[in-house]
Amino acid sequence: MRIAIDTGGTFTDCIYVRDGRLEILKVPSTPNNPAEAIAGALDKILSEGRSFSSDAAPARGKGLQPLTPASLDLICGTTVGTNALLQRRGGRVALVTTLGFEDVIEIGRQARPRLYDFFVERPEPLVPRARRFGLRERVSENGRALERPSRAELMRVVRQVVRSRADTVAVCLLFSFANPAHEQAIARALRAKAIPVSVSHEILPEFREFERTSTTVVNAYLVPVMSRYLAEMQSLAARRARTVSVRVMQSSGGIVSAGVVSREPVRTILSGPAGGVLGAQYVAARAGFPRIIGFDMGGTSTDVALLEGALRTTNESAVADLPVAVPMLDIHTVGAGGGSLARFDRAGALRVGPESAGADPGPICYGRGEKPTVTDAHLILGHLAPEGLLGGEFRLDEARARKFMQKSRGPIRTVEAFAQGILDVADATMEKAIRVISVERGYDPRDYTLVAFGGAGALHACGLAAALEMPGVLVPRFPGGLSAVGILRADVVKDFSQTVLLPAASARGISAVLRRAFARLEARGRRDMTREGFSARAVRIERLLDMRYVGQAFELTVPAAGDPIAAFHRAHERRYGYADASKPAEIVNVRARFIGGTPKPELPRSRPGRFGCRGAIVSRRRAFFRGRPVQTPVYDRSRLRAGNRFTGPAIVAEYSATTLLPPGWRCRVDAYENLILSRGSI
Repeated sequence: MRIAIDTGGTFTDCIYVRDGRLEILKVPSTPNNPAEAIAGALDKILSEGRSFSSDAAPARGKGLQPLTPASLDLICGTTVGTNALLQRRGGRVALVTTLGFEDVIEIGRQARPRLYDFFVERPEPLVPRARRFGLRERVSENGRALERPSRAELMRVVRQVVRSRADTVAVCLLFSFANPAHEQAIARALRAKAIPVSVSHEILPEFREFERTSTTVVNAYLVPVMSRYLAEMQSLAARRARTVSVRVMQSSGGIVSAGVVSREPVRTILSGPAGGVLGAQYVAARAGFPRIIGFDMGGTSTDVALLEGALRTTNESAVADLPVAVPMLDIHTVGAGGGSLARFDRAGALRVGPESAGADPGPICYGRGEKPTVTDAHLILGHLAPEGLLGGEFRLDEARARKFMQKSRGPIRTVEAFAQGILDVADATMEKAIRVISVERGYDPRDYTLVAFGGAGALHACGLAAALEMPGVLVPRFPGGLSAVGILRADVVKDFSQTVLLPAASARGISAVLRRAFARLEARGRRDMTREGFSARAVRIERLLDMRYVGQAFELTVPAAGDPIAAFHRAHERRYGYADASKPAEIVNVRARFIGGTPKPELPRSRPGRFGCRGAIVSRRRAFFRGRPVQTPVYDRSRLRAGNRFTGPAIVAEYSATTLLPPGWRCRVDAYENLILSRGSI
């Protein structure tokens, strides 16, 4: 049995296949111990004989037998690493670097994050000065050993690390990407003391010393946290099946074994959002929308990504203001979610997020929180089904939400106006995020369909699409668990890279130097994929080149096949608005991506409904749209069938999410039971 789990800030989502169909289960997250929520979810799935579905509330007593799988594949998307960075709850790290370069991690690029802010404060480095140690060694930029560390020098540094009481070590020596011998020597000496070591030539064998050091330090910082979490995951899975396999979603859009992630947790920082991108790409392709903007609004944050053709990755990311240069899907995240807290700042302006109520205490209407959130605002405005969330299993307390929001509304005249203001501010934040990944990069959002998912995405989708003049919205099946769908369908992927710094002419016909560089990466990749359980014939390899014009600071990634130079000029034209074929270009890094296919459950086509959709209306309630109350039908999505059409205003309630259809919008149900929303009458 294969179960995909996406741990979010508010809910933990599970997707699995039962009796040939995809099922979904959502449970409240347990932020202090994420594995606790996962254990509870597994018990419900495997032990209670219950069925959960995207189009129905959990059903009991339908003759389902408890599951006792002989083998269990658990595939996880996790926020454990991200939260450890944001909350500074990682390991006690020591840094070993070349003597004289101990402060690189603090000096950084000396770039001002906000140019005109005279009072800007940089985040404290993850490794304080007292735990940074210099090793007397030196390697030249072309890999020649200028000064080799002696045995006594290695032992001196090891003793310093041991005395620092560090529980994890990052090793990043100058130009080790060209010659890792000295890093290997100090790593062996440290590992002999049973200390976990993250080594830069294994994590990121690329030039740019600051980014390489930062990425290696972040990896070391996360090793203790992720190792404990994954050990607990392995243990709870082992108690529920005879044979278990635990894999984790990477930020690059592929999964990898838990053992690899325990050593290289830095690759999982955008684990959950990456699954959402894969899920959005899949459902949009099935529905016939090749150009989309994914809009994933959960309880804590919103993730947006522009998709057209192949998935876009980047190596220029920052998490918690710390550079992380491993491959990640190109996702932009903002602190706006269903649990985002609303407050008035010192000037009296209404602010929403990035702080979140999370799962504990949660929004006011969940029963414990006392600060207003986006979810409370929707409830006050009548946008949520009266029976609550998760098919009625998760009740919402509207009276309590109204009471505390009345106390918090400040100078705003009514609670409803306060609630509408909260939604307007949240919408402005999310609209800006979509503009960042579209307009600011030369893409017109009017050419794209908005794919709305996450528990709260479909509540805001129509308003955002209207503001951006987008043609329509797609709300997929399993909107509240689409990230888990993407995780379940993800392939096993391993990424390798190496700095080479060669003239672009080397790409023509692939020179001997490039062939040797790719051969080294591919030998390592094949060994790793064999450990993942794939034969050489079952692995697909993609060769890529990072290229730039000579003198530029950063690169663009293009396929090595075909004509890489022409592809680079086209990519440069698209990204920056110009290209100059007369300028000399160079190859900075070579990359190899190894892909091993996994079983991929499909969403089935549905038969057209024989009747209209009036039978899907289960109630009517007063809902506010732009300040005006309107009697609004509430549709049960499980009763909608392919071919059904209706107009707004409407609320579509289902197990994992709620869709809000404002006046002037129409909805049709397509052959895969996606909701296709657009403006105008039917």
